[in-house]
Amino acid sequence: MTPYVSPLREAQAAQTRTRILDAAVRVFGEAGYSGASLARIAKEAGVSLETVKQNGPKSALLLAGFDHAFSGAEGEGPLHTRELGEAAEELEPSRLLPFLVEFVGSANARVARLWPRMLEAAAGDADVAQRLRDLQASRRADMVGAVAMFRRRGLCDSTLPDAELADALSFLISPESYTQLVTEAGWSADAYHAWLVRAVGRVVLAD
Repeated sequence: MTPYVSPLREAQAAQTRTRILDAAVRVFGEAGYSGASLARIAKEAGVSLETVKQNGPKSALLLAGFDHAFSGAEGEGPLHTRELGEAAEELEPSRLLPFLVEFVGSANARVARLWPRMLEAAAGDADVAQRLRDLQASRRADMVGAVAMFRRRGLCDSTLPDAELADALSFLISPESYTQLVTEAGWSADAYHAWLVRAVGRVVLAD
């Protein structure tokens, strides 16, 4: 007999998971990986310590929190294979680059404080390092997928190899670019987005 699954219970569990990940993002961003504790995450989320433990070890919460903060929803695999990719495919070609820039710019704003914490954690924790490698592999797949979409929709005229263009795209839209231009140099979000459109257009799409 198939066990009964309560939709209400599943919805409550999903809401609790979201609260825990939101709390993890705040705690890791403020205290760093070594300074964060599951107890502090539990207090920030308003749940029990046992509930936080049931949602994964600290290393898993760090990466899941980053994925949740960056993409807006936790998921499996590269972003271009999720709802984001489906939404992009339905857009007119002229809307693709602004759509990508708006998404990435907003996402980088959400993870700007968390990204350096992840790099610090990976340097001293083998589990985090492996999870970060998996994340970077998904990111690489997203960049390759974006370049392929630009070509397929007639937006990319570059004669450079797709792999090289994917590397350039990854560099331009990285959290580091947001940190340097917005956090450190004081650019507005609009100025940063406009720069991304120009930079991607010239470096990745143009012949």
